[in-house]
Amino acid sequence: MKTVWACCIMVLITTVNMSPLRAQTADQQLEAFFKNHLEECFKMRPLEATMLGDHRFDDQLDDISAEARQRWLQHYRSQLQRLEQQVPRQQLTRGGQVDYEILRDELIRNIWLAENTRPFEEDPRTYGSYISDSVYSLLVQSTLPRETNIRNAIARIRQIPRIVRTARETLRDSPPTILETAILQNRGAIGFYEKGIYELIGASAQLDELRTAAAPALQALREHQTFLEDSRRLRANGNWRLGPDLFAEKLKLVLNAGVSAQQVLADAEAEFLRVQDELYVVSRQLWSRYFPQSVLPPDDAAGRRETVTKVIAAVSQEHGAPETLVADARSSVGQIQDFIRRQDILRLPDPDRCQVIEMPEFRRGNSLAYLDPALPLDPGGISSYAVSPPPTDWGSERVRSFLEEYNSHMLQILTIHEAYPGHYVQLEYSNRCPSLIRRVLQSGVFIEGWAVYTEQMMLDQGYGEGSLQLRLNQLKFYLRAVVNAILDHRMHCTEMTDEQAMELLTVQAY
Repeated sequence: MKTVWACCIMVLITTVNMSPLRAQTADQQLEAFFKNHLEECFKMRPLEATMLGDHRFDDQLDDISAEARQRWLQHYRSQLQRLEQQVPRQQLTRGGQVDYEILRDELIRNIWLAENTRPFEEDPRTYGSYISDSVYSLLVQSTLPRETNIRNAIARIRQIPRIVRTARETLRDSPPTILETAILQNRGAIGFYEKGIYELIGASAQLDELRTAAAPALQALREHQTFLEDSRRLRANGNWRLGPDLFAEKLKLVLNAGVSAQQVLADAEAEFLRVQDELYVVSRQLWSRYFPQSVLPPDDAAGRRETVTKVIAAVSQEHGAPETLVADARSSVGQIQDFIRRQDILRLPDPDRCQVIEMPEFRRGNSLAYLDPALPLDPGGISSYAVSPPPTDWGSERVRSFLEEYNSHMLQILTIHEAYPGHYVQLEYSNRCPSLIRRVLQSGVFIEGWAVYTEQMMLDQGYGEGSLQLRLNQLKFYLRAVVNAILDHRMHCTEMTDEQAMELLTVQAY
């Protein structure tokens, strides 16, 4: 009897001990699979390796021909099949199962995008990553020795004419607004290789070699500029809208949140009305401060809109000069950091590796600001909070409107969103995640959601000491995000016109 009990105990101990061992082995299998997947991707797509922080391929640029892109698609398909066959999902730890689902969903999304969208044919901005970002990122983000980064940059510059030739052979249709942005960005790329890159590098024994490499690249970019500006075949004749079915499918894959496109629209429309009401409440409190001699408009739809519009216009006058916009954004950092520490909102990254810079011209046109984080596979690098001043060729009226939009209050909200405790802080901590899959395959929904959340959270916690001007701009900034969700749906799923979109943005969303 004692022998039987001893055997049972040994079986129980062995069974209990085997389960974690199996799970650990399965988790290791998943990580090994992902590393192999990245290795194959990086060989096909050297720029992706650079952008993630693997610098073994920094002297190379992708083959972006139609045949090469078909190989990318075949790789995603085979990897999805191999993942399901080679990695025992049920034996993974719960954390491993989450990683598995992240990788699986990423492969499914990449396959769908390759099969259903045509950025290389329809969006000339796509080529900017290869023309400009591929070189710029080496010089500002890589932690390799400076001489190595310059040498790799020169090697990539030599390949720009090939990229431009492929662009001209591939591009067919482009919506006018996208084409106009691409024209401006390519003009910025020309300026970068004429002047900006030398200012960025400074003194170097490699300058002569750089100039030699840049000459044919500049010639190719100037020809590309003419092509973009003059080629009628680029003008889109077809319907650029995705349509309800494709839009719903794409949204499902991108959000990966278990909500339908119709539910997102319904939620956004309800939130739109709620935020409008909040804007009115704040504007009503500010009315007497800015219009002491005027009677508050009536509390009806027209009166509310008049109240909010006039108060926003008055508060927006509190702004800086165009030449100090970047410095103004930089000066907002200290007071925001001090508040975070004083209130113990969270622990800020130490050391602080975020710098506030003027946005390079070839990256302008999509947003006023962005955060270029340190790379997941090279996390010791610099993060850049980039701010775009108004272009020098803008007229005075357009510059005035720009500065009113990004007034001194809005700049603080922008810094909260992009840097502290928004994108910079979150992505700095993301780079410390022990899961390689989660470090590399980041969630855009979470990244943006966190940044938007921090805008309201900081004010709720007392930043600005109850400033109604700050709250007004926070609500206005948030309303833009809500409206973007509405616009995405209506522009792609209905026949909404540009004029209707502008009315929604400038009148209803202020």
